[in-house]
Amino acid sequence: MNRNTGEKKILWYSLAFMAFSAVWGFGNVINGFSEYGGLKAIVSWILIFAIYFIPYALMVGELGSAFRNAGGGVSSWIHETIGPKMAYYAGWTYWVVHMPYISQKPSSAVIAASWAIFQDNRASAMNTALLQAICLVVFLFALYLSGRGVGVLKRLSTAAGSAMFFMSMLFVVMMMAAPGVTDGNFVEIQWSAETFLPSFDAGFLMSLSILVFAVGGCEKISPYVNKMKDPARDFSRGMIALAVMVAVTAVLGTISLGLMFDSEHIPGDLMTNGAYYAFERLGEYYHVGNFFVIAYALTNLVGQFSVMVLSIDAPLRMLLESADRTYIPAGLLKKNEKGVYVNGQKLIGLIAAVLIVVPAFGIRNVDALVRWLVKVNSVCMPLRYLWVFVAYIALKMGGEKFPALYRFVRRKETGIAFGVWCFVFTAFACLTGIYSEDPFQLILNIVTPFVLVGLGFIMPMIANKERRQTNEKL
Repeated sequence: MNRNTGEKKILWYSLAFMAFSAVWGFGNVINGFSEYGGLKAIVSWILIFAIYFIPYALMVGELGSAFRNAGGGVSSWIHETIGPKMAYYAGWTYWVVHMPYISQKPSSAVIAASWAIFQDNRASAMNTALLQAICLVVFLFALYLSGRGVGVLKRLSTAAGSAMFFMSMLFVVMMMAAPGVTDGNFVEIQWSAETFLPSFDAGFLMSLSILVFAVGGCEKISPYVNKMKDPARDFSRGMIALAVMVAVTAVLGTISLGLMFDSEHIPGDLMTNGAYYAFERLGEYYHVGNFFVIAYALTNLVGQFSVMVLSIDAPLRMLLESADRTYIPAGLLKKNEKGVYVNGQKLIGLIAAVLIVVPAFGIRNVDALVRWLVKVNSVCMPLRYLWVFVAYIALKMGGEKFPALYRFVRRKETGIAFGVWCFVFTAFACLTGIYSEDPFQLILNIVTPFVLVGLGFIMPMIANKERRQTNEKL
């Protein structure tokens, strides 16, 4: 206990479990299995943890410790190390990359609802224009609800998220045990280098963004660094424990899927329906029918919808409440009587609606649409991580100017090298992830991140124009 505040200090293993539930999800295992040739994903996971995730997490710990009184967000780190203008761009990037994420949630919710009601993959056969029309209605309803008494949704989101996390862990445990305790038919795994070693070719490089996206988000735990009993010693222990937990889960989860699906013949709709297929087969092995698939579908439905509502509201508040007003047009700061940034939500509505509607004109297959949504998210979302590494490089360049209770590395040059490495690796993954053999999807992959980030340069110009007009009137 902290004698001054009475606050209980966080131990290293508690932090590891907190971070694990925030960072990792069953969908990551499905996506890795689909993109990296089934069991070949195991080596890919281990590599990404070793060369990227561990240094990334430890850098976040040092940033959180150095700027323990600065709110704990990426934009605050940039503000302290570089200045307010770059802090605005960091905040804008963090906010705007949520737009593809928000636009993905309605389709995930619709597919979950379909599985909950019908317990089959009929959503894959839907006309994409019809699916996206339904998704637009779902999104507009979520937009209406956001900021209007979402306390219940927050509680539902927490409950659903916890339930999905529990079921993901339950799946791994029960599936690993299934060959020994059930009479199900399983795929025979050939334990050889050929089975597990990926081909390090262009396809491997173009899917790196999937892995980077999967292991990102460590900055969420930065506020807890200084609440630890011994940050200097325990944070690194907690993060290494986190990496081990995630790696074990990824490996065992991939092996579990390898017992269900032939790595040489992966279903084309695995990203769409893979999680439901997995729980469906698990129910068959344990002779409980569709119990698992219905339970997962219902929790996923609630979770996807509530996360969508919260993702509309929370990142917008983070941007507008922390950004320097010099760079934000006055119109975006307008609130209604309920404290909702009404024009900001209108901007979200416009951007997300475009991202929902436009793909339906060129992507005529639901499974292809889902794959594109996953891919464009994996390209856009990691862009926010770039600012983490920029902040860390600036932190190390500042030397002793920024004292921290925890240090990832002490030598300035070594720290800068780690920051540059993670920045370059993230940027490379995002750039290679853009490529698609489909011309329409390729255009969308290029236009989406550049337009979204580019909009951030327009806002300060509008704000500056408003100030000039105000001064002229005076």
